[in-house]
Amino acid sequence: MDPVAALRRIAFLLERQVAPTYRVKAFRSASLVAAGMTEDELRARAAAGSLKDLPGIGPKTAGVIEQALAGGTPDYLADLEATAGPLATGGEDLRAALRGDLHSHSDWSDGGSPIEEMAMTAAELGHEYLALTDHSPRLTVANGLSVERLYKQLRIVRAVNKHFDDFTLLSGIECDINEDGTLDQTDELLGTVDIVVGSVHSKLRASSAVMTKRMLAGIASPYIDVLGHCTGRLVTGGRGTRPESQFDADAVFSACAERGVAVEINSRPERLDPPKRLLRQAVETGCLFSIDTDAHAPGQLDFQSYGTARAVECGVPEDRIINTWPLEQLLEWTRRSR
Repeated sequence: MDPVAALRRIAFLLERQVAPTYRVKAFRSASLVAAGMTEDELRARAAAGSLKDLPGIGPKTAGVIEQALAGGTPDYLADLEATAGPLATGGEDLRAALRGDLHSHSDWSDGGSPIEEMAMTAAELGHEYLALTDHSPRLTVANGLSVERLYKQLRIVRAVNKHFDDFTLLSGIECDINEDGTLDQTDELLGTVDIVVGSVHSKLRASSAVMTKRMLAGIASPYIDVLGHCTGRLVTGGRGTRPESQFDADAVFSACAERGVAVEINSRPERLDPPKRLLRQAVETGCLFSIDTDAHAPGQLDFQSYGTARAVECGVPEDRIINTWPLEQLLEWTRRSR
């Protein structure tokens, strides 16, 4: 087995099960070291017992490389594969119908992996497209992208796409909806990227009236395509829990339906946003939807099954889920006149 593939697969499976970051990083770092060496060099190191002398290679990752070079599946990888299983049950047909993911992050903001690794993993999962939506500048805690950095990232996206035939990395941004309802990036840039996810990340405990006014102003922007994790809640995970933001759901979802803004079904297990009662309400209101992972690591791109299970349970029509659409239809929709 290719040792680089083995190390990448282990990292993917660890991310998928939300393992501690340090453990994932050990295998991702080792894969980069191994990728920079020829097979002959790795074999020579393995024979001499000196793999661990390389920076970024420890006893466990060295063992994976040695077992892969010997022609078998490394024990650690075999154990992970044996316990992987589906993340959620239900919604399997809808998961197969999804063509891509419209919300993801790289190490350009608060993600943990390079753009190229996110794109490669999405393609390996069978996606036809992935939107790279790193944060906007206001979210400094997440290393949000300034105008200059986002322009630079757009050039990287174009370069990455030259290496794929049947996959497209879409440019995008997860743009803060500011307290006054404006979007946290220039109109020129928002009109340039393929996908704009608009999200509220601050003052989440504001009154319903204040939050509703803020969200309605953001939805009224001619640039927003997807309303991200609309309640901002956290139901589990390392960051603790957080209650739902309060807003007039009837007004917000009606505005989304009228403006053609998709309501995100955020598949992160700590978010699962919106709650089922609000998801059913958005269906009844006639909204479009986008089932996204909000992935901050390659393995998290497999979280979509959490979202598809909830979508099926709440009766979301497949034809109203924008990331079941072919790329041409999706881009025609994002460039719509509003």
